[in-house]
Amino acid sequence: MSERVVIVGSSVAGVRTAQDLRSGGFDGEIVMLGEERELPYDKPPLSKQVLVGSMTEDEIGLLGAGGWDGLGVEGRLGQRATALDIDERLVQVEGGDEVEYDALVIATGVRPRTLPGALGDHESVFAVRELRDGRELSRALAGGGPLMVVGAGFIGAEVASSARSLGVDVTMAEALQAPFARALGAEVGQHLTELHRSQGVDVLTEASVAAIETTRDGAVVRFADGRSREAATVVVGIGTTPNTEWLASSGIPLEDGVLVDEGCAVQAAEGVYAVGDVARRWDPATDVYRRVEHWTNAVEQAHVVAQQIIHPLAPAEAAKAPYFWSDQFGTKIQMVGRPHDADRVELHTFDVRGSAKTVALYSRGGGFVAGVTFGWPRGVAACRSAWAAGQPVEDVQRALLALSSGMAPVA
Repeated sequence: MSERVVIVGSSVAGVRTAQDLRSGGFDGEIVMLGEERELPYDKPPLSKQVLVGSMTEDEIGLLGAGGWDGLGVEGRLGQRATALDIDERLVQVEGGDEVEYDALVIATGVRPRTLPGALGDHESVFAVRELRDGRELSRALAGGGPLMVVGAGFIGAEVASSARSLGVDVTMAEALQAPFARALGAEVGQHLTELHRSQGVDVLTEASVAAIETTRDGAVVRFADGRSREAATVVVGIGTTPNTEWLASSGIPLEDGVLVDEGCAVQAAEGVYAVGDVARRWDPATDVYRRVEHWTNAVEQAHVVAQQIIHPLAPAEAAKAPYFWSDQFGTKIQMVGRPHDADRVELHTFDVRGSAKTVALYSRGGGFVAGVTFGWPRGVAACRSAWAAGQPVEDVQRALLALSSGMAPVA
């Protein structure tokens, strides 16, 4: 077993790795390097509860009441890793320090992609990735709207939902024909679009942003087709880029993230692992590498890596059914599985004790490959079981019918 584990990255993937190491019996030294100076915190609430004030910064902390000492970790915050020497097993840190490791866990995550010149030069333009973003955006929204959300992904959609709950006028702009289409397909994207429009969000489609210009009162967002909108505040959510630049000269294989095997280990470097948003893990079921930016994935990979470090000769745990959730306008949207552009998508509405519940079922060759539920946790649990069992999509629909007290789908 390794004597000293160094974890680079202090978000949920890194902290959960440390927690799972300790709960699994690891009694060696753990050092965590975090580029942010903030104590580790959970990020999903930044676009939801923290933004609307229903959770405090203390409530999203990841360390617990005991802090670093309670976890048995040496936390080094405000220290950015700049390079890695896999032969000498050294992490180089900004300022010239070097940190030795027996096992290394890369958990450096991702950063928001930006429009040229959009962030940094505009006090009214934000991304939502770090705690400071949430603080600043919350103060901006307290001054009222309108708010322009550029990019209709889940972060942008959650910010739009939160802002509407605060009474702010919101426009959400998406470059594609349907918001959310890239992740969920046009059919489900349209359903989510209708949800947002029903709550007063002005949704613009095929709206590619050409420029964001500063004004006295905020900004003007100019679109490639000549349209423009004024806004007091702009949130940009157009995807992310893995934080791997510090590994460029290390010899570690990089391709839209750190390439790792099923056990999240870097095959080219003994004792090196990657977890969370930065990890591109090999999927034996489809024989491809996948990088997944969801909280559940980060937590599950952290457990896999902790077990690999503690029990290096044991087989790695198999990946679980892909899963994520998003809270929008009081509806918990949950997805299990992995949809593809070519999948067949059918939307069904089930009557569950007098409440209509929409479910999207994705199939390929008759097999069930993914499901999205809207406000129905028991429904997504049934989808997860069906995905793990490899059931046909017709069996999934029948199971959902039984779960909804045997009533047929409502047209």
